Amino acid sequence: MTQTTWAYLSNNFVYSAMGVFALSFLVHAFETAWAVKVPAGGADQQKMDYSKAEKAARIGTSLMILAFLLLLIGVIARGLSNGHVPWGNMYEFSITGALAFTGAYLVALRKHDLRWLGLFISLAALLTLGTAITLLYRDSAPLVPALKSTWLVIHVVAAIISGGVFLLSNVIAGAYLYLDSRERGAGRPAWATRLPALEVLDQLSYRLVAFVFPLWTFSVIAGAIWAESAWGRYWGWDPKETWAFITWVAYAAYLHARVTIGWKGRRAAWLCLFAGSTFLFNYVYVNVWGTGKHTYSGL
Repeated sequence: MTQTTWAYLSNNFVYSAMGVFALSFLVHAFETAWAVKVPAGGADQQKMDYSKAEKAARIGTSLMILAFLLLLIGVIARGLSNGHVPWGNMYEFSITGALAFTGAYLVALRKHDLRWLGLFISLAALLTLGTAITLLYRDSAPLVPALKSTWLVIHVVAAIISGGVFLLSNVIAGAYLYLDSRERGAGRPAWATRLPALEVLDQLSYRLVAFVFPLWTFSVIAGAIWAESAWGRYWGWDPKETWAFITWVAYAAYLHARVTIGWKGRRAAWLCLFAGSTFLFNYVYVNVWGTGKHTYSGL
């Protein structure tokens, strides 16, 4: 097939993935709504019965897997249309980022009961793809000279996987803070009774960060090696380099606070969210509005 055909094929698969993510979101929303039971005593005594929504939950997860596979094909087809790995602009970063984020959730789902996150994961993927398609889309194009390096694959793969797991950890940390505030007040809402205990959420968020932090460290080092190959220097305090280092320091501080100082619970969750915000700032603001050598690819 021609490169133009691959480009159209990629677009169609990305659109299809977006549609299936939307269906997954609706099914997960139906699952939660159907599980709410209001006894004769009134709404203040409502409870959650997920036994009758189990089939919907399985369908929602199956749709999520299907959307992941469609998006995977879309990303691969985009690379074939370019003749290189599909990470040359913000559109390609975004669709690959949505793939990594969803993939991190599906892998974690095999070991942990995270199906309650399906509603939020499908919505996040849907919004990311919608933004990519409507605001960030660029036609397939050759790589600029600085990107023509094996280190592009090594550095960006490590960064995208790390980012997907970091964001999943932050979603869980956010859930912890929300549930903690409710339990200190009127108690968990009925729909949240299915969610794990606070201690489980706290440990899971930590384990995800601890698991992927070495990969992020490798990504920063690989980026420095790539910079030396492309620009003749390992580090130049370019805005993107600076914020990548800030993200590394923030997550290192989080792990240090957990392991050495013994932080856990609310303090650890807030620190995790702060570290995640530096990653998102780097990904969104620096890529779109920042200046420096990392802006060569445009949007």
